[in-house]
Amino acid sequence: MAIVDVTVIPIGTNGPSVSDYVADIQDILEGFKKEGKIDYKLTPMSTIIEGELPTLMHVVQVIHEAPFQKGLHRVATNIRIDDRRDKSVQMDDKLRAVESKRSI
Repeated sequence: MAIVDVTVIPIGTNGPSVSDYVADIQDILEGFKKEGKIDYKLTPMSTIIEGELPTLMHVVQVIHEAPFQKGLHRVATNIRIDDRRDKSVQMDDKLRAVESKRSI
């Protein structure tokens, strides 16, 4: 299982807020989740998605296209992939591993 940190950046919006675009992307991700293909978490700066890498690449392409469907002519998407193959690791496992090592 892979984990992808993705940020879709709509360019040329009418104002500084992009929350409408983010909400649309979260709706798309929820559809993939309901199909059992991914899990995801919205963070203040990006979205973390986990699943099989080929599926994640397809999902990233779909969410990259979403702002174009709302009439924009330019979108920048940043992707960071964590693909560990020696054992199965989910996003919550990574958080628990860090928390278990904290001294406070």
